[in-house]
This record gives sequence, structure tokens and C-alpha cells, in this order.
Amino acid sequence: MSDRYIIDRRELLASAAGATLLPSSSVAHSALLSFKGAQGWAGYTKGGNEGPIVRVTTLAPSGPGSLHAAIAIKGPRRIVFEVGGVIDLGGKVLTIREPFCTIAGQTAPWPGVTLIRGGLVISSHDVVVRHLRVRPGSAGFAKHSGWECDAINVFQGSNVIVDHCSLSWSTDESLSASGPRFGGKTPTAWRAGTSHRITFSNNIVAEGLAHSTHSHGEHSKGGLIHYNVGEVLITGNIYASNRQRNPLFDGGARGAIVNNMIYNPASQAVMLSSQPEDIGDHLVPEGKVAILANVLQPGPSTLKRLPLLRVSGGNWRVLLDDNVLLGGAQLVETPLPSIILACKMPFSVPAFEVLPGNQVREYVLANAGAQPWQRDPIDARIIAEVRAGNQGAIIDDQSQVGGYPTYRETRRAFEPAHFTPDTLDYIQ
Repeated sequence: MSDRYIIDRRELLASAAGATLLPSSSVAHSALLSFKGAQGWAGYTKGGNEGPIVRVTTLAPSGPGSLHAAIAIKGPRRIVFEVGGVIDLGGKVLTIREPFCTIAGQTAPWPGVTLIRGGLVISSHDVVVRHLRVRPGSAGFAKHSGWECDAINVFQGSNVIVDHCSLSWSTDESLSASGPRFGGKTPTAWRAGTSHRITFSNNIVAEGLAHSTHSHGEHSKGGLIHYNVGEVLITGNIYASNRQRNPLFDGGARGAIVNNMIYNPASQAVMLSSQPEDIGDHLVPEGKVAILANVLQPGPSTLKRLPLLRVSGGNWRVLLDDNVLLGGAQLVETPLPSIILACKMPFSVPAFEVLPGNQVREYVLANAGAQPWQRDPIDARIIAEVRAGNQGAIIDDQSQVGGYPTYRETRRAFEPAHFTPDTLDYIQ
């Protein structure tokens, strides 16, 4: 694909009023970005950039030197790791309630940091989470017992980036943005009262558990963008072996799904939905979604001729462009009367990059997930299954794929000289 074609595509995207699409060199070096390569509406969040460095020195789930203690500190802080291994949350979740927080998991020594038997909830603003592995699993709870744990859930958060994380074995969704559906009297208030300005970039979102501990029964789900959540960019991620919601946008949600690879979904890839039992008498505003240059690759669990996009209720304005469909997949089911297929961006977009669809597969296979330069065995297996194209399955329990990791604890002193404050890149 020629450079001129890419430029033309960027000009097409910039046609939305007020859109700013910088050339890649400008994006990469902008001092305003949260870190090198940050994108989307949340790409300019400060996170903890202006705060002191806080060191995590123990794998204990709480107490002095723990990740739990670090995220509870008030004021800006940059959390780094002098320890690598597994943090067992014992059936609980960590919640970030204090704003201006950056978790720099890229600083951890091999094998990085993995949270198990719990998840992470972000209920604040100006938060950046990078290079963590979160694997809730069934955590010893009985089937259908109500243990419903996301790997990472942004709940009523804003200006949040989740980047280069590995998220698997959730019993609810693996990576979501949510909040109150109708917090106020007007659509503007609804949007302000729920999560907004969110970037999910370069993550592995895989193997949501199907018949596990969720009270509704089967619940292998990749990600949910809840009602009226807005200004969401989902880019550069791998969704692998999740039955549904790869991802799902609920009514009134607005955002862009760009340069992702969806592998081995069972019955849904991207889904747009608005259900009467969820909205009651509320008049949900039109949802707006751009679905650009993604790859859908069926696997062993995938229904034949699965569409990239399926719509179930609601009013939507959707831009579909340059998506790559492999193995007999379809683009979209016959649109409902309430669906408008747009010919230009349905909203203004801050700076972000769009790779041509035919380059996405190799890019995400090389780049997605926590610490891709030294993937742990679980991530390496998932990537190998996606690359093979005929492996992987929808699972009910983490024991089917080897169980929770038992990595030994490792240590390495954090050297501030290796930490670049303007980009938060750690030089290995």
C-alpha cells in the first residue's frame, strides 16, 4: 500500500470538523502526549507524570511497599516496580480512587507483574496503567456463585489509558468502561456522569471464562463499552478466544475501534446493542462508532460466516472502512432501519494513527500485550495460537490451559536514570 494511499486515508478521517490527525513523527514526539505513542481523547492525560516515584517492593496484596498501598497514595505518583512475579489478590479487587496515577509495569523485572484471583477497577481521572498482566480466573469460587470479576474495569473514570496490558480469564468482561447509565436528566449529563475520554491500546484481551462463576451462566466476554460512555479509542488490541463482545458498545456510546485483531470469536465479534430492559423510558441518543482497519480471523470455535459487526437495537451512525475479513467472515449483517452507514467520521477525533488493514495482523502480533519484548508463557501461547490460525478454544476454567502462573519472585533495583519522565518509557 502506497504512502499516498495512507495520506489520503488520513485526509478522509480528518474531514470531521475539528479533527486533528498529526503525522506519525509528530505524534511520537509531541511533548503534550502522556507517553510516546499515546493516542486518542485520553492521550494527553498527565497521569502521574508530575508526581514522585513510588516503588513497589513486595508481591503481598496489601501493606507497606505493595501495589495496593501505592495506588492509595493521594496526589500525583508514578508507580514503578522493584519486584516481579505474581500478586495473589485472594478474590478481591484493587481500586484506584485517587487521581493522577501512573502504573509503569514496564519497569518490573522478568516475569513482570501478574495479578491473579482478582482484578483492577479504575474509578478516578487521569490514570495510566501500562504493562500489567491481570488474570482473575475462577479464584476458587463455585460455578454460578456470583464471582463476576473484570480484569480491568474503568468505572465512572475519565482521562484513562490502559496500554500494553495482558488480560485473560475474566468471569465478567476482560476490559471495560462503564458507569451509571443515566446519571442526570439530559444526555449531556449522562455522558458526563459515566466513563469518558478512554484509550484501550495494544492489549491482549483473551480467554474470557464461559461456564464459570458468573451468576448468569455462560459469560465469555471480551469487553463492554457501557451506555453513553464516550470518546473511547480501542486500538491495536488482540481479542482472542472470547465468545462475545469483541467489543460490545451499548446504546449512546461513542468511539473508534481501530487496528484491532479479533481472533476465534464464537458467536459475536463487534456488537452494537441497546436493550429495552436496560433503558426503560429513556430516549437514548444516537451512538456513533468508527470501525476502521480491523482484522477478523475465524478460529476453531467460530460460527461460519460470522459478521464483523452485528447490531441489536438502538440508533447508530457507523463508519466502516478498510476492515480485513479472513476465512469467509462477513462485514455486517443486514443493517436495521435504525443504522446509518456513514461515509465520513461521525465525530471529531484527536490525534491518532491508522495503519492500513493489511498491516494490522503482523503489527499486533508483534506489539500487543504486557512487555512484548519478554512475553510470559501464557501470552506466548495465546500469540502462537493466533498466529497459527487453527488453534485456541473458548474455555470454562483457567485449569484447561495450565492454571494460574507460579513464577518465582525476582528483584531489580529501579534506576531513575533509566526512566524518561516525558514518555514514561523504561529503557531495558
